[in-house]
Amino acid sequence: MLFMAKIKILIDEMDDGWDERLQKLGFDAYSVKKLRTKGKKLRTDYSVINYARENNMILVTRDTESGQACEENNLPFILLDNEEIFKIVLEKLRMLT
Repeated sequence: MLFMAKIKILIDEMDDGWDERLQKLGFDAYSVKKLRTKGKKLRTDYSVINYARENNMILVTRDTESGQACEENNLPFILLDNEEIFKIVLEKLRMLT
């Protein structure tokens, strides 16, 4: 649990609710959508990426453009794009055969 508590995670808008699930597992996770309702100005990809950078967070997103921006700027991120989803499906199919 010590390692999880040190990692700060920002969950992009599409996966609102994952923050709560991760928190139950001991992660320090935040939701873009919930932060916005608390008054944070996180309407654009740039604002979200910048917020993650300023707060030393890993951005979890499905937005390929945000993932590319993080990669270009050496910011930690997890991109859940179609390619990653396909890898998961393929792995599960292989387990069934």
